[in-house]
Amino acid sequence: MITYQVIGLMSGTSLDGLDIAYCRFSHTGGNWQFAIETAETIAYPLPLAEKLKGATSLEEKELHHLDIELGDFFGRQVNQFISRHKFSVDFIASHGHTVFHQPEKRFNLQIGNPQVLSKITGLPVVADFRTRNIMAGGQGAPLVPIGDKLLFNEYNYCINLGGFSNISYDNKTGKRIAFDICPVNIVLNQLAKETGKDYDINGETGKQGKIHQPLLDELNAISYYSQSAPKSLGSEWLEKNFLPVLSKYNLSVTDQLRTVYEHIVFQIKKILDPLLTGKILFTGGGAHNTFLTELLRKNLKQTVVLPDKQIIDYKEALIFAFLGVLRKENIPNCLSSYTGAPEDMVCGEWFE
Repeated sequence: MITYQVIGLMSGTSLDGLDIAYCRFSHTGGNWQFAIETAETIAYPLPLAEKLKGATSLEEKELHHLDIELGDFFGRQVNQFISRHKFSVDFIASHGHTVFHQPEKRFNLQIGNPQVLSKITGLPVVADFRTRNIMAGGQGAPLVPIGDKLLFNEYNYCINLGGFSNISYDNKTGKRIAFDICPVNIVLNQLAKETGKDYDINGETGKQGKIHQPLLDELNAISYYSQSAPKSLGSEWLEKNFLPVLSKYNLSVTDQLRTVYEHIVFQIKKILDPLLTGKILFTGGGAHNTFLTELLRKNLKQTVVLPDKQIIDYKEALIFAFLGVLRKENIPNCLSSYTGAPEDMVCGEWFE
């Protein structure tokens, strides 16, 4: 039996904080079993959060310093986490924090320096899961689908409602298909902050607004949505293609929010309508938004499944820990069917 005890680290585009998950994995009889023993989200100190928010506009030297600072933050938080719970850890698997994602230019940058993280914790670190795939001509994203396929195969579809939404499922021939659908919390949170809130709790603010049809039509006409997969989204795309449309109309925040909710549901429904019925596992911060999940239940023919809070909040950190296990075992963890690379790949670099 193969067994591992791994800490998975995830920092998403919505800047909710650093997700830390201590996970156990075992492999027997061709099947993987997992457990999230303990998981926490550590909020970023405000100065660090502000730097991360503006990272795309930093000069090279400042960005390098931020990479080191974030790696130091990761390391100190992991040490405190291990000390609190007295865990025995084989290694750390870190997603890092994405600053640039431009696979069409073979350019990608995630910060949270893994060498610093390894030095502070004294543990091996596997990180940089995207670069090798991008250099081979793939998208380097999404990365979670292999975990969906091997750990959550009782569901027909897995959809994450994070900074961006993404979907993962097996097609009729058993190939894993996955891609980013549209922005979710990265936009909802930004609009909610204009009302003095960190996020739109249960969709209460957006629920009060009205759908603005011209804005909705223009958002739905953004060219990304008519492109074929493999495809993926990033913050730069949002700033160039989505936010300018959102700001074109002189609308209240409530009407903008309500229209964005409708846009999210429209795009998810558009993807799912041609597919078979079955169960959809929804996870990520957006799965706590009751207004959004009610809209999805109302509009989708498939059965919406919301798991327990731990899976909703920490599924991505769990799967990055699992990506590290697959890397350790030299098992492909980045499949060509959804990244567009020429072949399935074993991705991730070791730092110790």
